[in-house]
Amino acid sequence: MSGKRLSSTESFYDTYASPIGILYLIFSGKTLCEIEFQKPAGALRKGKAPPLLIKELKEYFTSGREEFTQKTAFFSGTEFEKAVWQALTEIPFGETRTYKWLAEKIGKPKASRAVGQALGRNPIPIIIPCHRIIESDGSLGGYSGGIDIKRRLLDMEYYVKLSKQGA
Repeated sequence: MSGKRLSSTESFYDTYASPIGILYLIFSGKTLCEIEFQKPAGALRKGKAPPLLIKELKEYFTSGREEFTQKTAFFSGTEFEKAVWQALTEIPFGETRTYKWLAEKIGKPKASRAVGQALGRNPIPIIIPCHRIIESDGSLGGYSGGIDIKRRLLDMEYYVKLSKQGA
């Protein structure tokens, strides 16, 4: 994603070695504005992500943290896309919804295809959980990080949730 960020002196990236691969955490000041699965293009300097975000990501991957406290912002996206992304935060950890459900949720019941396109442009995957949207027939659909990563995220959430219920 190459959205509008603050000046390059205030923007930086850090990396997080997750179970699904290296995540590139991109900040404008103290605000997380993107998570990418590949090294960001451009002249962003390497910086240090807030320790709290690193701790929360680790908790998400190991024990199913359900909410993140890191300040985030969308520096790109249409009003429609932002509505789609915001609605994603209402899907509980370890659960899925359909493209159709999401289109209806934002009041655009015939916009399933446009919802899918907006999901592909989600600048903050994982924290804004677009991986939790699947096709009505139960197939996975697409994912900006690749279908294998989507499957791994869904499987991880499912099994962590299952283990919490059994505890």
